[in-house]
Amino acid sequence: MENFRHFVVSLSAALFFGVASIVFVAVWVSHYGEGVAWDGGMAEFNWHPVLVVSGYIFLQGLAIVVYRIPWTWKFSKLTMKFIHAGLHLLAFIFAVIAMVAVFDFHNAAEIPNMYSLHSWLGLVALTLFCLQLVLGVGIYLIPVTPASWRAAFMPLHVFSGLLLFASVIAVSLMGITEELLLGLDSPQYKDSPPEAIFVNVLGVLLVVFGALVLWIATRTAWKRPSDQVLHTLHTEGEGVENSKVSPAMSELSRGADGEPCGDVRRRSGNP
Repeated sequence: MENFRHFVVSLSAALFFGVASIVFVAVWVSHYGEGVAWDGGMAEFNWHPVLVVSGYIFLQGLAIVVYRIPWTWKFSKLTMKFIHAGLHLLAFIFAVIAMVAVFDFHNAAEIPNMYSLHSWLGLVALTLFCLQLVLGVGIYLIPVTPASWRAAFMPLHVFSGLLLFASVIAVSLMGITEELLLGLDSPQYKDSPPEAIFVNVLGVLLVVFGALVLWIATRTAWKRPSDQVLHTLHTEGEGVENSKVSPAMSELSRGADGEPCGDVRRRSGNP
């Protein structure tokens, strides 16, 4: 991998800000709120931000960058597909439970549902996320899907995944602001009480986490090499010293979209 140290720093920073976001949302609902419960009250509503941040955002971010982690390159592409899809499925389950908690709380408190822009965009994002998950599993995990279909759908799959991830964070920021505007009474949000400042920091953490995930996911030099390249590196590494394998790794990983270049083909014995 090129710029391996930069990758490690970026990944470590993303994990730090992601975990910090989970800690902040947990402190928000426990210290400033009523904790979590499933009783139709405010404590049930609190499941919504907790599950959205920890599952819908954090797990989705991990699913996006999991292909880029070099320590996973020893696993087959099919194995990584299942891990990628499994993390997205967990994120979807978290999001659905978070949505149910809101509707249940609103119904118990006789609050109208789906009246705000946050709720509109949230439902749209969840629907599109479900569609993305179904299409991804159908096209990339079902063996009968033609390879030409997979190749044609890949750019849209990648773009849609990144767009939905960024959209979920944006909608979450809308929800955070909405909750502070409606929930803070005395003092109000505009008076910058401690809770408002604390939750604003949570929003900043989410933005930084999202930016780092998008940065990692869009660096071409950090793409997972093709299985052919990884196999070539593995077989060549058995008969050479580590000092010779490292330059080979750097050269072989430069092929566009992870495909081996001409030098790789000649080294592997292919025309």
